[in-house]
Amino acid sequence: MRAGSFGSHLGQRYAWFALGVCANAFAIALIAHSGLGVGAISSVSYVLAAASGLSFGTLTFVVNALFIVGEIALLRRDFHPIQVLQLPTNMVFSAMIDVSSAALDILPADTWPARIAAFAAGCVLLALGVAIEVAPNVILIPGEGIERAINVVSGKPFGTCKATFETALALSAIALSLLLLGRIEGVGVGTVISAVCVGRIVNVLNLRLPLLRHIALLAQDSVGM
Repeated sequence: MRAGSFGSHLGQRYAWFALGVCANAFAIALIAHSGLGVGAISSVSYVLAAASGLSFGTLTFVVNALFIVGEIALLRRDFHPIQVLQLPTNMVFSAMIDVSSAALDILPADTWPARIAAFAAGCVLLALGVAIEVAPNVILIPGEGIERAINVVSGKPFGTCKATFETALALSAIALSLLLLGRIEGVGVGTVISAVCVGRIVNVLNLRLPLLRHIALLAQDSVGM
């Protein structure tokens, strides 16, 4: 394939990645805004933010940095140096969570229908964002990065690894919330539902959504050049 086509495909892959990151950040903020419990991937960050007084985005950055360390420990020599760029990506992603949270303050979520609608939309958008972000096979945000590392090491489907990991995070968040705050904060029925469902929605989207196959083919074409 010609160099121009390579550059075009690489640009498209990073553009899809950026769209996935934006969708993820907004979805995480939308789920939190629903008041039914934050998304499982963010539950530990939310509890630590509530306990420390720091912003949700700030603690997301800290926890995600630990995810990067875990990813390196799991993959060892298979950790690609380019994935170090997860650190600046993490900074942007975490800041976008705070920006999205502020923007969503104008959206009312004070009735059960509104809260359920916000939560459901957030879960679907989060699954779509994850699938779009992973498909180009470039840089990952740390949450998906460590889940991809677990996927590589275990050989289990990505969506299954995501569901298992996020269920463990939700349980950890409950324990931390009781220990640090004396109550359960930010973790609710929505957290449990998202932990169980988002990964499975990712699996369905990967099987059923032609767009994701198109994005994945961009990465395969780049490898085959």
